[in-house]
Amino acid sequence: MKAHTLADIEDFLRQKRIALAGVSRGDQHFSRTMLRELVQRGYEVIPVNPAAEEIEGIACRPSVAAIHPPADAALIMTPPAQSAGVVKDCVAGGVSRIWLHAATKPGSVTEEAVAAGRDAGATVIAGECPFMFLEHTGWVHRAHRFLRGLTGALPK
Repeated sequence: MKAHTLADIEDFLRQKRIALAGVSRGDQHFSRTMLRELVQRGYEVIPVNPAAEEIEGIACRPSVAAIHPPADAALIMTPPAQSAGVVKDCVAGGVSRIWLHAATKPGSVTEEAVAAGRDAGATVIAGECPFMFLEHTGWVHRAHRFLRGLTGALPK
């Protein structure tokens, strides 16, 4: 897998309308923490969950392709077995910036999902957690980024 770059991450985080695919109906799930944080930071987040009508008071969409107008980017937090299908849905919905979340491996990252996005011309961030790259993030995320930097594992 070709690596993504820090410029790819910065470009993704400059987008203001983000689909969050795989957001859980369970309010303690990490995807809900991500949703709340992005909303608090001023992002327009569109939750994608075919089994929910709304999450955190925000109307859900059953798929990324069902979002109109299209999202500027999509953060995928699904189980790995679903990721490739969601990436294809992103491409069908006109989303060309795709982040496959992974705080720990594999997260949502699969070779098939990465290839599906990149073969369609999308920029794919394969792994990483957005919390590590947000300004003024919590100390745990700053420490995680620092440690990854020490080991040379951060994108350049």
